[in-house]
Amino acid sequence: MNKIFFNYLFLLSFSLILFSCSGDKIESSEKKIEKNTSKIDKSKLINFTVDQYKLSDIEVGSIELRNLNDILKLTGTIEAQPNSVATVSAPLGGYIKSSGLLLGQFVKKGEHLVTIENPEFIKIQQEYLESNAKFEYLSQEYLRQQELRNSDVNSSKTFQQISSEFNILKARVSGLEQILAIISINAESLKKHKKISRTVNIYAPISGYIKTSNVNIGKYITPTDAIFEIAGIDGLHLELNAFEKDYGKIKIGQAVKFSMSNEQDYNHTGKVFLIGKSANEQKTFPIHCHFKSIKNIAPGMYVKAWVETSSEKTTAVPLDAIVQFEGLDHIVVQTAEDKNGFTFQLLQIARSREQDGYIAVKLPSNMNYSKIKIVTKNAYTILSAMKNAQEE
Repeated sequence: MNKIFFNYLFLLSFSLILFSCSGDKIESSEKKIEKNTSKIDKSKLINFTVDQYKLSDIEVGSIELRNLNDILKLTGTIEAQPNSVATVSAPLGGYIKSSGLLLGQFVKKGEHLVTIENPEFIKIQQEYLESNAKFEYLSQEYLRQQELRNSDVNSSKTFQQISSEFNILKARVSGLEQILAIISINAESLKKHKKISRTVNIYAPISGYIKTSNVNIGKYITPTDAIFEIAGIDGLHLELNAFEKDYGKIKIGQAVKFSMSNEQDYNHTGKVFLIGKSANEQKTFPIHCHFKSIKNIAPGMYVKAWVETSSEKTTAVPLDAIVQFEGLDHIVVQTAEDKNGFTFQLLQIARSREQDGYIAVKLPSNMNYSKIKIVTKNAYTILSAMKNAQEE
């Protein structure tokens, strides 16, 4: 009986010793986590062996203090300055005889665009040649009568009459030359060759791309019809659309980052130079922005843009460091590392603005961001392992 009681006491003492040692080990582990995580909550922990860590291709980094901006996300288009857009018309109207230009085609200044036919062209050229012939004769007669008048041979009335006819005809010839210039007929060439044409050519007033076209062979064009609209390649700018709720946040001089429709990154930069004062039919306000030269763009192209409305330094993490757990934003913190593996823990954060692949985050007030290691790659692998461990 005494032997049995002695054995019982021995086993009981041994169990107490084991429990005490186990408790010391747990307490030591908690102190280690406490030291490395600056009082991070001890729930939601997961351990990875060295092999699991390497197999998961995990990368860790630091929480950074970055200069992130409050941004407005806007959309818009590439537009040309008003002096870089030209509307091509036929000043006297006429029938379209030839044109081979397509929408989007590039044309140089002075390039032939379209040929117009109009019987009125014949009358104007005929009148010019007749008036010019009379003017040449009257010029000689004017000089002769002037010499006679200087010699007091003819009367002053005769000279005044010739002088009046000379000035009237001179004004008519000058006016006809201006009309010929408007319809793109060279008066000097017409006067020299005496060749009347029923058609005229219309040329591009600027270099640019054909934006609109109203051309059909045989179609009659009135002087008020636009045959072509050419968008110049100089003076391009952004025209962004801002809603009323964002209008007051935008100021002249603010920085803009934008991307074309086929681009993912906002690599192009610009600045706000003009803010529209009235809303359009879509109830948005136009925001005009200058930008640095970009190759292979044209007016009308769609853009996505960020307008930077304010700037301050804040704690930030890469986009890939954010994971969703139970509907809340978290980051994965590495709380311990030794030869046996790594310990990770979920830390809830509050996120705000996003820019250039980083998100501004708000950490618990008792944490020192510079001492925390976070998972920057494959954070969801750790989250999945943590969920599986909880289910088991």
